[in-house]
Order: sequence, then C-alpha cells, then structure tokens
Amino acid sequence: MTFQPYRSPSTGCGVRAVLFDTFGTVVDWRTGVARQAAEFAAAHGQDLDAEAFADDWRALYQPAMEAIRTGSREFATLDTLHRENLDQVLRHHGFDPDRLDAGTLEELNTSWHRLPPWPDSVEGLAAVRRSYIVGPLSNGNTSLLLDMARNAGLPWDVIIGSDITRTYKPLPAAYLRTAEFLDLRPGAVMLVAAHNNDLRAAREAGLATAFIARPTEYGPGQVADLTPESDWDLSASSIPELADRLGA
Repeated sequence: MTFQPYRSPSTGCGVRAVLFDTFGTVVDWRTGVARQAAEFAAAHGQDLDAEAFADDWRALYQPAMEAIRTGSREFATLDTLHRENLDQVLRHHGFDPDRLDAGTLEELNTSWHRLPPWPDSVEGLAAVRRSYIVGPLSNGNTSLLLDMARNAGLPWDVIIGSDITRTYKPLPAAYLRTAEFLDLRPGAVMLVAAHNNDLRAAREAGLATAFIARPTEYGPGQVADLTPESDWDLSASSIPELADRLGA
C-alpha cells in the first residue's frame, strides 16, 4: 500500500518535510547548560546557582538576535552571540571572564553543542523519519546543530543552520529560505515546536504547524507554552505521538 502523507488542513498540501525547533522542543537546554555550568563552577572552587545561570544566559538570546533581525547589526552566528552574552552572565554570577583562559571560556560556550535530548526525542524522530524528511529549523548555526545531533543521537536527514539562511526566526525568511533549500513549497513543510510564537510565525509564512508540549522546558514553575494557543494542524504530548498522528 502506497504511503499517503499527512495533508495539512491549513495549507492544503501533503507534508513532505517535518522540521523541528531544537532548543526546548528536541533538546533540554536548561538541564544541559546548568549541568555543565555547575561542573565549570566546581572546577573553579565557586558556588553557583546553575539553573539560574542557564536561565540568565538564555534570557539574552532573543535580545542578541533582535539586533540582527532589525538590521542594526550584520549577521553573526548563534555561537558568536552566546559567547558575547557569556561574559555578561559570568560577571553577574561572580566570575571575571578576563581572568579565565580562552579555552575554558570556549568549552563553556559550547555547552549549547552538548545538550541532552528529551527522553522521547530520538525514538520519535526516528519514527517520523520513516516517512518524512526530518531536520532542524533552528536559530542554531550549522556546526552547533551538527555537534548537537552527534552528541544526542538525533537522526536528522539534513541540517540547514541559520548561518545558511542568514536570518533568525521568527522572520519569514528563516522559514521560507529553509523550504527553498529543500526545493519544497512552504505548505509542504511542517514546523514542530514547543513554542506558540514560533508556530504563529511559521503559519504566517505558509508552513504547516504542530505543537509539542514541553511543560518543564523552563523548570517546574513554567507558565508559558503549556498548551497549544491556536488551532495548529496537530498537537501532541510527545514526538512519538506526533509520528502516530502523521501516519509515520
């Protein structure tokens, strides 16, 4: 029997590629960064609220990209932005980055390359991949996403980083250029994300959409993105459940 791809109600297209937001949707950035920050602090004989450190570093993520989105700064990779933000976070938590060697700072900065997958991610991606093209649609640069995939065992077919599209979500070009590189109509591409604002921008760009709940991405007190906030094409509590709903 010939496989019939999922047809998106919102785009009217059969879906061929299912692409995933990565930070928070596929990998647990908070746990991963906090663990590595705690190891860094212990090696330097200092106490650290490692989860607060991770949260503070992540909080600088969107403002750093906004300067590029608005055109007030030339494109710079997410690795570069993370490294710039790291100095600020270190100082806020009692470390002097000027007294740390470059190798130590680089090792800490690449914490974002070594993030653990959510428990369902690898199994779920493999299931989706049986019937669809799978890959990240992320603000991460290609080398970051490649290292992440190898470390976490993520079975991507393709990796198109933001250094290839030269833009950051939620600008429409981030979604549309990715579809263009795959030689697909936007409506034949589905974005899967745990963030309603990402899905909203993807839908406005013409992509199909699916919500995955990650209610502890920001820790036990998370208040946002606990449920789908619109009639996305699909909604699921895990990636394996999404694979079932896609008929994969």
